[in-house]
Amino acid sequence: MKHGFAFGDHIKTEKFKRRKYEEDAKPLRTRWYLFPALIIILGGILFFNLFAVQIIQGSYYQQLSDSNRIRTQIIHAPRGVIFDRHSNPLVYNTPGFRLTQNCDPNDTTTKCKTTHLTQDQALPLIAKGDKNVEVDSLRQYPYKDVLSHVIGYIGQISQNELKSGQYEGYARNEWIGKSGIEEQYQQMLRGQDGKQLIEVNALGEKVRALGETDPIPGRDVTLTLDLKLQQATFKAAKDIQKGVVIVSKPDGEILAMVSKPSFDANLFTLDASYKPATDSAYPTVGAMLTDGQNQPLLNRAIDGVYPPGSTFKIVAAAAGLQDRIIDENYKVEDTGILQIGDFSFANWYYTEYGRKEPNPLNVVTALSRSNDIFFYKLAEKIGVDKLSGVAAKMGVGQVLGIDLPGESSGVLPTKQWKKENIKEDWYLGDTYHYGIGQGYLLTTPLQVNAWTQVVANSGTLYQPHLVMSQSPIVKNTNVLDAKTIDLIRQGMIQGCSTGGVAWPLFNYQVKNPHLQIDGKNITSVASASADMRGVSVACKTGTAQHGGEDTLPHSWITLYAPAYKPQVVVTVLKESAGEGSNEAGPVAKEILDAYFGKN
Repeated sequence: MKHGFAFGDHIKTEKFKRRKYEEDAKPLRTRWYLFPALIIILGGILFFNLFAVQIIQGSYYQQLSDSNRIRTQIIHAPRGVIFDRHSNPLVYNTPGFRLTQNCDPNDTTTKCKTTHLTQDQALPLIAKGDKNVEVDSLRQYPYKDVLSHVIGYIGQISQNELKSGQYEGYARNEWIGKSGIEEQYQQMLRGQDGKQLIEVNALGEKVRALGETDPIPGRDVTLTLDLKLQQATFKAAKDIQKGVVIVSKPDGEILAMVSKPSFDANLFTLDASYKPATDSAYPTVGAMLTDGQNQPLLNRAIDGVYPPGSTFKIVAAAAGLQDRIIDENYKVEDTGILQIGDFSFANWYYTEYGRKEPNPLNVVTALSRSNDIFFYKLAEKIGVDKLSGVAAKMGVGQVLGIDLPGESSGVLPTKQWKKENIKEDWYLGDTYHYGIGQGYLLTTPLQVNAWTQVVANSGTLYQPHLVMSQSPIVKNTNVLDAKTIDLIRQGMIQGCSTGGVAWPLFNYQVKNPHLQIDGKNITSVASASADMRGVSVACKTGTAQHGGEDTLPHSWITLYAPAYKPQVVVTVLKESAGEGSNEAGPVAKEILDAYFGKN
């Protein structure tokens, strides 16, 4: 037997098989190593992510979780209340609801919109968990169109207002004052909103309240207005389609202010269930905004500009007397018409009735009869620039600074003004027109009231104001001296006495036994009733031409009473109504009845 050989074959074969097995097992061992490595890598990634979530970004995810679980509800602060001088509230805050849409503070591209809802509209939305329904404090104006131009109204802040910088820190869905006192004293009236933190479940339902910051109401504002007198003034202006009535004290305090046409401010602030004032011509906000002819939102008392007509003769007389250009002995004969070349300048008495004044007129009789010929010649004697200088001291051609937005300055013409704006020289005819309050001169009713105050209070120009203050603000002192004031006052007293032009105020009387008779300001009346009193009144009417020949003139009257110890100054304007004595005079008389007839 050949054992060795046979064994050798076996050994060779075994070595060959083992070598082949080892070579085939190498990839398998690599896979054994790869799997644990993958486990370690994935575990490391998972651990890193857990570390990042828990440690690095833990506060972020905690905040995100809380924002899903905890919500902040805004508690809107009520605005401050506005009162009249006798502590009567002129506005109310009433509970209500608002629906906010697209008001995310981080999204400035989408227009934010807020809508007031009725309770019937809001409750179903709240029951459904609508996050955009908020409890609100709505603004209500109980006197509707009686006070609308003074109080103003509120509305949602606009994008332009947010960008202006004036309302820094305001939210996109806030409501702010848009006109009147509401706008002027926005920062004072605005309160500070509160917040309530609530916890909700996965369905968005409230689980519990976590905390609350109470809202802080806005500060209250007390006005110089007298509510009863304001109501009486509005009633007296019932027949005024377009115009103004201002009632003030001689130191600038505004007691009443009416601009017509008016509007119901509640239409801007209350929900759709509100029914507007029955006597309002504007049932909707849209109707107001589209009436470009009457412009109901315009406060004509401070922003309307008009030729003042003969009421400006007070200023012209003051300019002549104060600068000693004339005195009480200066007289002018009424010729009926002044002829300058091809142009003629007539007196109203001659134009209307074909008559002339029988005797030469001094400054007193010229004021009482409102004689145009006298004031043509007086303006020529003074000169345009000197006349404008005195007029400026009496508040003409400037913003007087009343605490309402939108006051206009009007136009106070000079030779230089005409050269720059009209590109023409100043002519004598311009001076004549200027002397009777026509031509290029434009004033606000507030300015007419202000220069009447200067005469009434013995020569001081005060800043008109609506919010009660410690003391009046003086703009100019010693504007007129005692002699000038005395002569103008005489002319104005005679103007509303028999023989003057303001016939509705002749021998003015009022029923009020509480008025103390002094024989000068308050007088007894020979009457069947012992309750009647005579009140001395100083007034000046005006009939201001404007537009074409077919357009009726503006009707003016401005006055103060009692004449020697003034308590009240009244200015009335009726646009395109006719003669001042006929149209504005009766309105002023009704206001005096309300003021002096009170007990």
